[in-house]
Amino acid sequence: LIYDSFAQFLVEQRGYDRELMTLTPDCWDFCFKGLLLDLEDGNLLKLGEDGTVLRASHGTRLLTGEEILETYGKKRKWKHFKTINGTFARSGKYHFYDNYFDLPGALLCARVVDILDQNRTVKKYEFWKDVIASIEYNYKASAFKEDSGIYFPSVKKDPGKYLLRCSESVKDWLRKLKNAGKVLLLITSSHSDYCRLLCEHILGEDFEEIFDIIITNALKPGFFTQIPQQRPFRTLVNDEEREPLPSLEQPGWYSQGNWSHLNELLKKITGKSDPKVVYFGDSMRSDIFPAHSYNNCETVLVLEELEVEASQQVTTDRKDSEPLEKKGKYESKRQKMWPVVSEQWGSYFVDGVTGLEGEGETQVHTWCTSNINTYSTIAIPSLQAIADLSLDHKFPRFCPDKPSFIGYYPRPPAALVPRPSEPITQE
Repeated sequence: LIYDSFAQFLVEQRGYDRELMTLTPDCWDFCFKGLLLDLEDGNLLKLGEDGTVLRASHGTRLLTGEEILETYGKKRKWKHFKTINGTFARSGKYHFYDNYFDLPGALLCARVVDILDQNRTVKKYEFWKDVIASIEYNYKASAFKEDSGIYFPSVKKDPGKYLLRCSESVKDWLRKLKNAGKVLLLITSSHSDYCRLLCEHILGEDFEEIFDIIITNALKPGFFTQIPQQRPFRTLVNDEEREPLPSLEQPGWYSQGNWSHLNELLKKITGKSDPKVVYFGDSMRSDIFPAHSYNNCETVLVLEELEVEASQQVTTDRKDSEPLEKKGKYESKRQKMWPVVSEQWGSYFVDGVTGLEGEGETQVHTWCTSNINTYSTIAIPSLQAIADLSLDHKFPRFCPDKPSFIGYYPRPPAALVPRPSEPITQE
């Protein structure tokens, strides 16, 4: 639906070739989280932890090792790596695809490059402004209420086609946290009307009873980082934003806002001068990096790739932590579902690279793996994986002086486990 929403706009309102609207099932193998789109040359890149180009495509065509060396030099370094590494800074020269809501855009842009190359008379790609226009057309603040665009009307008409309901065990886990005295927050960049539709379908019509504080239109990562130009919180009436608030005084549902004012409210609610926050998110750029770097939160990365690449030999959980029957649902047999390992892009966590200083193939960590180890406290494949654990469960954490696979729960990616590997449990 996301792909179709963008493609239809480009074809009908920007005059792009109707070929964009035609997809085959094989096309989805191209979608791979963690790619960087270089807007200057139309290439999509999979990077190593030091900025080495591990794999690349021009449009949807995978580049050969020789073509990568010709384009990026003997050291295969991407020239904008220093700009984005450690900052996740936005730029008009590239775009980072790191969540599933945004990911179909990578396939769309690659196919746009393919089509433009067929009849290209200029050297510079200028399609990005049209992609931005398609995003604004489909996701503008008033689109849900007005039934405009393509995306929101489709979801409103048949939410069950696009949304999976939350399991009872995850809802029970959330209630247990609240009953244990924890303050539960929901922070999303979506507007309140869309958030309500999602939560009512996924969690149930009583979802507001689960959360103490709901914040919509948060515009992450700016919610965490925009100091001193902080957006004030606003109250909502019938999903319309009202007057700005100088501070937050009580729990409730708010729009916009900033972490500083939220943290003051958390101090008031908990009675603690430095309340400890565990923040769950699936986007490194919008969730994990800013919450860790600017607000010192404990961060839990929800990483679906872990489910399909997990080792079947190694568990990072302690042997004596929980009996098997109390372990998370991840331990049980699960239905195979997307995402799967991409044939075109390979493992999310590692890759082999040849041609570095005349060496043979070298196995290296991806830039995404490096970010996980740096900014996440732990990584899990889903909330389901921990829903049946006791609330005082102790998780091994990512740490610079521990093996890189310690911190993934319940099993690390197979590609990160040293070989030869015997069935072991890390204490």
